[in-house]
Amino acid sequence: MSASSGSNPAVVFRSLCRSSPWRWETVRFTVSWISPEGESDPLRAWVRRPAALRVETADGALLHSSPETSRDGLLPKSARKSWLVPPRLVTPVYNDAGFVHRRPQAAYGEPAFGDPRWSAMLDPVELAGDAPVPYETPFANRVELEDIAEELFEGRRVLAATATPNISYQPFTPGRPLIGSGRTRVAVDVATAICVSTTALDGPLEGCGHRLAIGGVDEYMIDDLFTDAPPTLTDVREHIPWQVS
Repeated sequence: MSASSGSNPAVVFRSLCRSSPWRWETVRFTVSWISPEGESDPLRAWVRRPAALRVETADGALLHSSPETSRDGLLPKSARKSWLVPPRLVTPVYNDAGFVHRRPQAAYGEPAFGDPRWSAMLDPVELAGDAPVPYETPFANRVELEDIAEELFEGRRVLAATATPNISYQPFTPGRPLIGSGRTRVAVDVATAICVSTTALDGPLEGCGHRLAIGGVDEYMIDDLFTDAPPTLTDVREHIPWQVS
């Protein structure tokens, strides 16, 4: 859905930001963070929802590996929150653009490594909120959006916008916002609704942000990938030479 079609571009962008939990199950990517000290070394990551994560350095050294939590965690307990199920088991309200208009209650959350903003970049709902505001008036939304455009990032279609937080902006992880206090250029991948790029345009963190290059979506990922031991199965995507005597 193009931002230049009949729909309001800001409405389309915000609904895209709500859509990540229903647009992919696994993703493989490379990410680096840009701080005042410079750009970090890139990390390679594999995510399988709801909680499996593997992280390596660019040269393949394992930094982190965690399997999914036990299915027992889905069984109801006394606390109300324990009754919430993963987002993939509930159906949101979609709009005409095919993105999420209103998110239902669910057990949201993405695996993170090192920087808690990982969760926000994989599911950038903090830029939109769970549902539209009652009236589209200035400063009513969590962020103000300008210069919305469809662009290409690392060869993939994204919706980009310049976002400025309002007083109602609430980071998914308190104290670790995905965008800066001033204007931030944000790019969200159309196919996955993952925030693939942020760049602060002003303020003390001008130029800071992150870059995420998606390498694969909804690839089959075996359980061994998310353990400390190397996978025991052959990666059939690679050519296997046969020695003939």
